[in-house]
Amino acid sequence: MEQAVIWTIPFLALAVILEMTVSFVRKRKSYRTNDTLANLSQGLISQLVGVCTPLLQIGIYAMVFSALGHQVDSPFWHSWYGIALAVVMFDFCEYWLHRVGHEVAICWAAHVVHHQSEELNICTALRQESQNALLGWPFYLPLAIAGVPPVMFGFVLLGVQYYQIWAHTEQIGKIAWLDGVLTTPSNHRVHHAVNDCYLDRNYGGLFILWDRLFGTYAAETEPCVFGTRSPVRSFNPLRAITQVYGALARDAWYTQRWQDKLRVLLMPPGWRPDDVAQRFPQPPFDLHREQYDPPASAAARAAAVVLFLTTAVGCGFFLWDAEAMDMSARILWTALLITGLCGVGWLLESGAGAAAQRNDAPRLPGGLSPHE
Repeated sequence: MEQAVIWTIPFLALAVILEMTVSFVRKRKSYRTNDTLANLSQGLISQLVGVCTPLLQIGIYAMVFSALGHQVDSPFWHSWYGIALAVVMFDFCEYWLHRVGHEVAICWAAHVVHHQSEELNICTALRQESQNALLGWPFYLPLAIAGVPPVMFGFVLLGVQYYQIWAHTEQIGKIAWLDGVLTTPSNHRVHHAVNDCYLDRNYGGLFILWDRLFGTYAAETEPCVFGTRSPVRSFNPLRAITQVYGALARDAWYTQRWQDKLRVLLMPPGWRPDDVAQRFPQPPFDLHREQYDPPASAAARAAAVVLFLTTAVGCGFFLWDAEAMDMSARILWTALLITGLCGVGWLLESGAGAAAQRNDAPRLPGGLSPHE
């Protein structure tokens, strides 16, 4: 599957170049070097972690499929109507995984990385979470139980995920009747926005019909502001990944009631025990806050680009050959490549401006989410 992802890179690059060109012509700046490199770094990390967690990525699914005695080559799932049913079933499961990822705090901690960018573009779509497989695999087991072969499941997963890429853009407006059926750019802008009227809306991956059916749909009615309500204010990929986990751990540590230590993890994001909320009050959310865009020297930016490209090439060679490596080699290469991507983040924040912007941000002991 990693090789299939690599084959799509030229097409993704062309899509990014096209979007950049359109945004430049329209004078709608939607790309920043630091934000783009941070997004792509998270996407690479998600692929690296994936080759180190094959049991969670597809292994458990395949074991459940085999344990139930399904025929791998069942002709039904190779027919057009079988493939269509698999896509609908997958998207239904994806809706509930995505919804739980926003409405349960510990699951939001895994998903938040995808929402941390304060821009919305194709590179934002590639900013994938690296820990979602740890909590997400049970949601897809109904497909294994129904008999969808693991190979078919993998292709459907890739197909739905690649469909969603085009929905991450500000360059395409509303599309008449299509907005009422599929996840389109307008619908997905709402999902990524932190405006009050847009929170917890439009979870659908392929079909927006699930949101209409289960009461989570919202139309785009006002300009969208992107990011999270407690921005990470860092381009360090590990800081971004651990941001909400750290906040939940601090709230769980400081609260006195044992029940609340568990509820911190299972309640909706933003919920905090009364004793912690009183001891560590949070400042009000400001929709018009300044974006995190610290100044950096031309040399630092150039070095970050060179280091990223070098590391990305290394990731490509590693992902291409990963299946032939034992697990210890995979883990070693993953650690080395992630270190390189952390170096990219460090270079982007090497100027004094980054520290100043972080110091100006409110220091919150817990409850980091787009939900207040």
